[in-house]
Amino acid sequence: MTDTTQDRREGSLDAPTRHPLDWQSPGFYDRAALEQELERVYDICHGCRRCVSLCNAFPKLFDLVDESETMEIDGVQTRDYYKVVEHCYLCDLCYMTKCPYVPPHEWNVDFPHLMLRAKAVEFKAGHTRFRDKLLTSTDLVGSLAGIPVVADIVNAANRSGPARALLETALGVHRDAILPPYHSDSFRKRYARRTPGALAAEAAGGTRGKVALFVTCYGNRNAPAMVDDLVAVLEHNGIPVTLASREKCCGMPKLELGDLDTVAAHKQVNIPELARLVDEGWDLMAPVPSCVLMYKQELPLMFPDDADVAKVRDAFFDPFEYLMLRHKAGKLDTSFSNPLGKVSWHVPCHQRVQNIGPKTREVFALVPDTTIDTIERCSGHDGTYAVKREYHEISMKIGRPVANKVREAACDHYMSDCPMAGDQIHNGLGGDKAPESPFTLLRHAYGI
Repeated sequence: MTDTTQDRREGSLDAPTRHPLDWQSPGFYDRAALEQELERVYDICHGCRRCVSLCNAFPKLFDLVDESETMEIDGVQTRDYYKVVEHCYLCDLCYMTKCPYVPPHEWNVDFPHLMLRAKAVEFKAGHTRFRDKLLTSTDLVGSLAGIPVVADIVNAANRSGPARALLETALGVHRDAILPPYHSDSFRKRYARRTPGALAAEAAGGTRGKVALFVTCYGNRNAPAMVDDLVAVLEHNGIPVTLASREKCCGMPKLELGDLDTVAAHKQVNIPELARLVDEGWDLMAPVPSCVLMYKQELPLMFPDDADVAKVRDAFFDPFEYLMLRHKAGKLDTSFSNPLGKVSWHVPCHQRVQNIGPKTREVFALVPDTTIDTIERCSGHDGTYAVKREYHEISMKIGRPVANKVREAACDHYMSDCPMAGDQIHNGLGGDKAPESPFTLLRHAYGI
């Protein structure tokens, strides 16, 4: 056993703290320094193994160690360190819920940010596949696939067995992965056609009572009806809604790729517009948890000295976090018309790590004759991980316990705040019984 594991101490009982990501320093991309840190942290993880059930990164690491000649980290080839990195999709659960050695512990373990550093080094070195660059170019893909007629062709191809087999061979997208539909009638187009009601903002519960919506790539092109329902719920509660006048992808897909320069480029478009809206008195919100997390955590860690990034962070809310703040101040309409029965609720990882508590469950608990079955496990999707040929089956294995819980619950509805996680559960159920958006179900409960 190595000195590190022999000298193991009890984990820190202090609240975790996150150090800024020093991604702009030359040393961040020093491969020798990176691999030295990978060895140090892998050795600590090998001696602990608490995170083995979270994702496939840790089983891959422990298999490499256990199958080596020494059965310690010094028996693992350095080039194999990156086989672990490939399986980390930056869910942050190991940092937030499992690891006892995160800062302020002296061992200073931040596994997700170490994986991010390794991804960034690999990206800079040109080792990233074209497929992965394409899949994370959500603005580009959405704008092309959302062209009228093209959208119909893309959606038809995504449902065609022969076309999916060709896509798997040519691009490495697994034929059995559920791919989201594309809509030429985007949410922004729909919103531009509507005539909003005259609502007066009323501050309450730490909210200013009016919301500027960051629509997201997914909400705009893949699930515009989901965003329609969110807006309907907000306006039903007397909350005026506007949109950011221009937006790029929040940057989470490129962050997970290690393409930090593109993350910074998107930030340069989004942050000034969102900061302007905050200055005009708007609260900020996004319908997808990963995008909320990007503004609440990842961009502030990348740009810790940027005042506008901090301003946007402090004004950004998860939708159900916002509704519960309003409810506690007596400003949420609880006159629900329709019971929902038994609802299975999957909690996405990127919502759990926001440390806001189970706000979605708390809101639905207000609906009469409705019970909520909470599932706190990773679905295994991660936006792109589940669609890649080499990882799809692993992702389905990770998500199998979630699908099993939904199946065993015999629920009337099941939902996830992450629409992609909902698709993953649907896939795990064998295509039986489609998921529903929490916004759609809440709108139904209101009868609006």
